[in-house]
Amino acid sequence: MANILVIAPTPFFADRGTHIRILEEALALEKLGHTIQIVTYHIGRDIDAEVKTKIDVRRIHRLIFWYKKLEAGPDWQKIILDLMLIRKAFYLARKYNPDIIHGHLHEGVIIGWIVKKLLSWKKIKLVADFHGSLTKEMVSHNYLQGGILKSCFGMLEKIIDNMGDYAISSSGENSEEILEARKDKKIKTVLDGVNLDYYKKLPTKEESKKELEIPEGKIVATYAGALVPNKGTQYLFEAIKIILQKNKNVFFLIGGFPIEEAEDFVKKNNFSQNIRLIHPLNYFDLPKILNASDIGIDPKDSSVRQASGKILQYMAAELPVACFDRKNNREYLEKGAEYAKELSGKGLAGAILNLVKNPEEIKRKGLISKKRAELFSWEKSAKDIDKIYKIIYN
Repeated sequence: MANILVIAPTPFFADRGTHIRILEEALALEKLGHTIQIVTYHIGRDIDAEVKTKIDVRRIHRLIFWYKKLEAGPDWQKIILDLMLIRKAFYLARKYNPDIIHGHLHEGVIIGWIVKKLLSWKKIKLVADFHGSLTKEMVSHNYLQGGILKSCFGMLEKIIDNMGDYAISSSGENSEEILEARKDKKIKTVLDGVNLDYYKKLPTKEESKKELEIPEGKIVATYAGALVPNKGTQYLFEAIKIILQKNKNVFFLIGGFPIEEAEDFVKKNNFSQNIRLIHPLNYFDLPKILNASDIGIDPKDSSVRQASGKILQYMAAELPVACFDRKNNREYLEKGAEYAKELSGKGLAGAILNLVKNPEEIKRKGLISKKRAELFSWEKSAKDIDKIYKIIYN
């Protein structure tokens, strides 16, 4: 088994998809016998209180102590944090002699590549773990609008896509894009997984609804994830307005962060009786919330080439999913979803309303989702990664 240095250029751990992938991959790889060390930013929640593990999390020094941003998205101050992360990763790699550096996100891949080059005599291997498109994500966060700067980032992204002894990607859509850029063609899609153990021994749905004090008789539609534009929140909010104009029997649970835009939406539209905002949303509390739900919602489109780990959580909770007709969504859900007929809030609303008016379809598609969730465990993802480790290291 190998010693793995995982580079996480993010405030690990926070309750969002990127961090869930980093954590659950590491936990599953640890179960296979690998020794895992994670190097990350100075902020983030310690995982020891949540899970039983020997994973060693190391953090950079708190020199820019005022930086406390946990949500996704670019920030110029991350340049300083990443420079500090290079220094910390170099120190750890030199001291502990990892067999493999596993770099998450494009920044983590660059950092891993630099450390590998600086310690070239150690013959460390690098696995590049891409979660989406760097340029498209920056565009989605309004940090790039076009022109020369966007072209420069596009060129940089192609250079990074070629780094590493092997690349993995969280979605087939992103893998196809990387395959076009990557000269050695060493790219494999390793889908997100779900920890089914979290969904065992839960109370009945009715008991969970009572515990959350959800109005009696309501059909509960839930969105759980980051509340930022590149996750499709504009479609979500538009869909909610359309639905509540047509059917007041739907109750929405919205959990995630940052919460400000969602709070403004609820207040502006006087939806306080129709929407419950859950903030902060602890990842380890998610099974209880989804157990009180009837429908899962994923409004993400294909623009940033990201996978959608929240869909797997919905599936494990036996929920049908209202979503857009994406390749990645089809791969997860097949017939366990109600696919929107168009890429818009109106299309998403139509998908949700189709489920709401047909309780039997909610049950039928939910059972399909639950069954398919068994195909996407983190253990399977870890075994795929382990095979790549063996290919590049042996």
